[in-house]
Amino acid sequence: MAEPVLRFTDRGIYCPAGDFYIDPWRPVDRALITHGHADHARPGHARYLATKAAAPVLRHRLGEITLDTISYGEPRVIGGATVSFHPAGHVPGSAQIRVEVGGEVWVASGDYKLEQDGLSEPFEPVRCHSFITECTFGLPVFAWDPQAQVAAELNAWWTDSIANGRTPVLGAYSLGKAQRLLSMLDPEIGPILTHGAVETTTQVLRGQGYDLPQTHHVTPDLDMKEHPGALVLAPPAALGSDWMRRFGLVSTGFASGWMRMRGVRRRRASDRGFVISDHADWPALNRAIAETGAENIYATHGYTEIFARWLREDGYNAQVVPTEFGSDDEEDSAA
Repeated sequence: MAEPVLRFTDRGIYCPAGDFYIDPWRPVDRALITHGHADHARPGHARYLATKAAAPVLRHRLGEITLDTISYGEPRVIGGATVSFHPAGHVPGSAQIRVEVGGEVWVASGDYKLEQDGLSEPFEPVRCHSFITECTFGLPVFAWDPQAQVAAELNAWWTDSIANGRTPVLGAYSLGKAQRLLSMLDPEIGPILTHGAVETTTQVLRGQGYDLPQTHHVTPDLDMKEHPGALVLAPPAALGSDWMRRFGLVSTGFASGWMRMRGVRRRRASDRGFVISDHADWPALNRAIAETGAENIYATHGYTEIFARWLREDGYNAQVVPTEFGSDDEEDSAA
C-alpha cells in the first residue's frame, strides 16, 4: 500500500516524499508556513517557506530566520513532491498548500475564509483528492453578515460613542483582523489611534503596499485633546487593562466571530460585540469543501467531531485529525 501524501505526526503535518512539514508545532528542518499567526508560524525551524506576501510579517514576528519565498500558484519541486501555494483569504499573505505526489493531490487549508474583504488575497478553491480543513466555526449557528453591514454598525457605534462623550475602544487581533477593520472604518468620523501591537503590524503591511488609512500610535505622552473624536484599535488583551485609563470614559467593542454566541459576549464584558471573522462560517466551509472535489476530508481545530460527522452524513469520507493549532484568541494573549 502506497504511503499517504501527507501524514499526521507529533511534530505536524508531514510529507514523506518531500521530507517537509506544513505549519509544524515542534522544531523541524523544513517548514512550509500557511500564514503568520503564532499557532501556525512558530520559531525554531531550520528552514521556512512561505508566500512572498507573508514573508515580511514572518520576519517581523520571528526575527532572523532562514526564509525562502514563493509566489501564489508557482510550482516548486521538493524531493519527490510538487508543492504550490494558493490564496486562502484569511489574512494578507495567507495560503493553502497544495502537495502532489505521483498524481495524487492533497491540500492543507491552513485558516481560510471565502468572503472577499478588500485586503487579503481572495480565496481560490483548489481541486484535490484529499483536503485538510480547519473548522473553527463548524456549527450552523455561525453565519456571517456581509462585511458592508458590519462596517455600517462599526461606524454608527463610533459616532454614537463620541456623541455620548465616550472614546470607543475596539478590540481586534493585531494581524489580519485589525487591518481589515481599519479598511472598514470611516476616517472622516475622526482619527484612528492604535496600540503598539496593532501599529507595528500595520506598518509592516502598509510597507508592502496594502492600502490602509492613516493611524496614530498611542504613546505614553499621547494627549487625547489633540485627537478629538478618535477611535482606538487595540488587541483583546488591552481591553480593561491599565493601558486604557488614559482614554477616560470609554465604550468598548470587540470584533470576532465568537460574538455570535451570547455566552462569549457576556464573558468578554464589552459594551458592543461585532460579529466578523477571518475564518469561514458554516455555509462557506461546506461550499469550500464541495469546490475542492475531494472525497477525503480531514477536519482540524474547531468543532471537529460535529463537523466530520456532518460531512460523513453528506457522503464524504471524513475524519478528525489531532493538531496543535489554536484560535486567534491565543494570538494576542500577551499583546
